[in-house]
Amino acid sequence: MDFTFSEEQQAAVEAARAVFKGVAPDGVPSPALTPGAVAEEFDRPLWAKLAAADLLSLVLAPGYGGAGLDPIALCLVLRESAKVLARVPLLETSAVAMALERYGDAELAAELLPRVGRGDLVLTVGANGRSGHDPAELAVTARRDGDRWVLEGMHTGVPWARCADRIAIPAHTPEGRAVLALVPRTHAGLTLADQVSTSGELLAEVRLDAVRVTGREVIDGEGAWEWLRGLLATGTCALALGVGEAVLAMTSAYTGKREQFGFPIATFQAVAVQAADRYIDLRAMEATLWQAAWRIGSGAGGALPAAGDIAVAKIWASEGVRRVVQTAQHLHGGFGADTDYPLHRYHAWAKQLELSLGPAAAHEEALGDLLAAHPLG
Repeated sequence: MDFTFSEEQQAAVEAARAVFKGVAPDGVPSPALTPGAVAEEFDRPLWAKLAAADLLSLVLAPGYGGAGLDPIALCLVLRESAKVLARVPLLETSAVAMALERYGDAELAAELLPRVGRGDLVLTVGANGRSGHDPAELAVTARRDGDRWVLEGMHTGVPWARCADRIAIPAHTPEGRAVLALVPRTHAGLTLADQVSTSGELLAEVRLDAVRVTGREVIDGEGAWEWLRGLLATGTCALALGVGEAVLAMTSAYTGKREQFGFPIATFQAVAVQAADRYIDLRAMEATLWQAAWRIGSGAGGALPAAGDIAVAKIWASEGVRRVVQTAQHLHGGFGADTDYPLHRYHAWAKQLELSLGPAAAHEEALGDLLAAHPLG
């Protein structure tokens, strides 16, 4: 596996850095963990800049006005967005668009995907199910009724649901097969109830009461939801990496100028060792992220299914981002808790990402099951 990024991927990074340059971390100053900590809408002006820079069409095929790049390119842009805590539904919109292009109805893709690239259509997805612990597709039932599908159930903690034009709803059929329905937010029978994330973002509980959608609005290709779920998890790992890198840079700058006993505290062995440990965490997060993104995008085989590489990336991301921000808070002292200083927002984001990824122990168990089913060597 070659980790050298292509010219197109490197160009995407440069374009993203140009767009995100000067973007201030969200919600500073403000309380980090209370309702209303950040605006209810996402950053629409920034979204328009992403569209103008062709970053919303980055992963779409040229036939839909895109550049046809892969999940690695998307993760590179997501990492840059997280460094400034950009409040845009880039991961959800791009991931659902890629699933529609890969598995969905060709006519619906031709209708929706050019609008995604122009920034005119926002997509999101209910990936948490009813509780955030059980498989998301089990939270909603999908049954055929003539030429339509009928959806019943609910999803919790859906990001950007109040702003999105369509919500991708994973569901299960009576035969136990997973499907994915693209439901308009204003569709009859779909209702939203406000929820607030750990980072203060407005989420929604999405309820579906006999929601009827057309056949072409349901993606029922084999493996569609599993593929989308893996891409969402890998993209979340990219966000965790971006947050961690920004926090370590912030910590390095602070400890380099903060003096005790006439010396910068960065020169103290205890401080240097902690910073070095967190740098190692970030490099492990990065290596496992690119491995997972490469497996998703290339479809290349391996000793384990791609789910194994995704599990490893999630283990490092959820544990690593937590350790990075905890060390940063420790090395900043009381200054890090000041709401006029952006570290508290990065800490809130890191905690939300950690919770979204789930506990490392659960991913280790899943990885163990894969190893048992696919013995190595």
